[in-house]
Amino acid sequence: SACVELDTITYSAAISACEKGGQWSKSLDILVDMSASRVQPNTISYSAAVLACNKGGEWDRVLDLLVEMVSARVEVGTLVCNAAVSACERSGRWTRALDLLVDMASSC
Repeated sequence: SACVELDTITYSAAISACEKGGQWSKSLDILVDMSASRVQPNTISYSAAVLACNKGGEWDRVLDLLVEMVSARVEVGTLVCNAAVSACERSGRWTRALDLLVDMASSC
């Protein structure tokens, strides 16, 4: 039997599949497993987890992932920023959404 190497691409694909299947919790589990296996999550890994949480209405987790990305020095793309602003809007955190927009504008 063939052995599949678990790398960033493999993990990211699994997280993306969770996002498409509406399994936000499992996407976070895979992200944790990824780090525990010493495979560095990248923008694609985090983006898929952010989208899964956003789709699942887990807005606090979206913001947690954004903070984690910044602290890990992973590039935060437009997709993640839009999801974070959307999460703030959906949870009634307008001031946080405005703060994120200011942060995004200043990082350009």
